[in-house]
Amino acid sequence: MSRYIAERHLLFSIKGDGARKKLTVGICAPKVVTQDTVKFPVDGVVSICHVDMEGLAEHSFDVYGTDSMQAVNLASNIEAVIKRLSDKYDFFWATGEPYFEEDN
Repeated sequence: MSRYIAERHLLFSIKGDGARKKLTVGICAPKVVTQDTVKFPVDGVVSICHVDMEGLAEHSFDVYGTDSMQAVNLASNIEAVIKRLSDKYDFFWATGEPYFEEDN
């Protein structure tokens, strides 16, 4: 059983280097945020989801939501993160096709 509630398997390479490596983007189950872990007020419902970037671990991050549903929704929207990282990396689907369509 996976430790993620959702995951996406991609390939990536550093721009200018053709060597492709595996990348798994995994969303961990949401957890209610406790007051002692943050510097903003919480109400017992505010939740956090951790997003793992296995293969690019230094780019893993946390997403907060007003509740668990919003935290999962925000964490699953990884397109902007992948787009930002595409300045340094090229991304591909597991089939080898480019993740982003080329602009013509």
